[in-house]
Amino acid sequence: MSTAPSRPAPSRLLRHARVATGALFFTNGALFSNLLPRYPAIKSGLDLTNTEFGLVVIAFPVGAIISGLAAAAAIRRFGAANVAVIGTVLTAAGLVAVGWAPALWLIVAALFVAGSADSITDVGQNSHGIAVQRGYGRSIINSFHAVWSAGAVTGGLMGTAAAANEMPLGLHLTVSSVVWVLVAFAARRFTLPAGMSVGPPLVEEHHVAGGPAAAWLRRPPVFLAALVLIAMSGTMVEDAGNTWSAVFLTQELDAGPALAGLAFVATVGAQFVGRVLGDPMTDRLGQRTVARFGAVLIIVGMGLVVVGPSAVAVIVGFALAGFGSATLVPAAMNAADDMPGMRAGSALTIVSWLMRVAFVVSPPLVGAIGDAVGLRAGLAVVPVLAVGTLLLAGVLRGRER
Repeated sequence: MSTAPSRPAPSRLLRHARVATGALFFTNGALFSNLLPRYPAIKSGLDLTNTEFGLVVIAFPVGAIISGLAAAAAIRRFGAANVAVIGTVLTAAGLVAVGWAPALWLIVAALFVAGSADSITDVGQNSHGIAVQRGYGRSIINSFHAVWSAGAVTGGLMGTAAAANEMPLGLHLTVSSVVWVLVAFAARRFTLPAGMSVGPPLVEEHHVAGGPAAAWLRRPPVFLAALVLIAMSGTMVEDAGNTWSAVFLTQELDAGPALAGLAFVATVGAQFVGRVLGDPMTDRLGQRTVARFGAVLIIVGMGLVVVGPSAVAVIVGFALAGFGSATLVPAAMNAADDMPGMRAGSALTIVSWLMRVAFVVSPPLVGAIGDAVGLRAGLAVVPVLAVGTLLLAGVLRGRER
């Protein structure tokens, strides 16, 4: 009976870098999530319709799209970890400005700045995390995204508590931003040195339908497009939980602030569980099978949200969809960063940049449909991309034999 060769234990440098990268992911998740449970108050305070509210909140992803392509050049010049920390500081500054902004246009501008910085942070921390993964020689990228989800749960609970206790928005976001920026600075001391190479890509060749990828799928534009769609399938679920879950429960089911905030917490909490399990599932079953299973859960979960008769049913639906979306973005980013023939950070930047289109399209689309026929119908658009994931998951790595 043959046994798999044992891998050497990771060095102390790698272990420290893994913890530090996890701290950066946690911080990134917690920062923005503090704002999300305050959305109903912002919407009602400004007397916005669903469509108007959707147009306001897309300032964050619009900023991300406009600045996102700068990430690759920044990483090559300053190093992935430095880019992640600097981006964290700028994101925090934008959120503090949202909290204290006295006018709608200033809120939009502050969200734009925060989104611009967040997109660069995202690429930087994922690039650094994949570098650490190469040193480990096995899948650990899902664990970083699990820590991000834990940070998002923490931030969501902080925001829910602040909303329930009527804490002023400006004070709340200032305190939370200072805390998480300090964590990011502390983590930077233990990240990998800029430019350090710790190993080859975890996967050298991508496969489709159990064998080598067909020639047309190996073409970089086609391959990247498939990865973008898979990533967008995950981000559409995240946006539904981020932007609409609290508003949906408040508006459609008359839930109070504390209960309404739990739908977002359920989404990212289930994502956290899915990402904790994601690395062993990926090593055992392959990215492809895990992604297809996740797509099915998204379809089922969001279907329950659309037809759910109670707040509890809706929260369960968001949880199922969150679990299903858990590994989609990490898998797409991992596959992009392993693409041969691309400059460092380029493919990862492209996938990260394009998948954010979902964050721009989703809020106004859901809001417009919600104003026309109700938010239940608006949220019915979310699982559409999951069907695409079922069809295109073959571009991801299958089970290793």
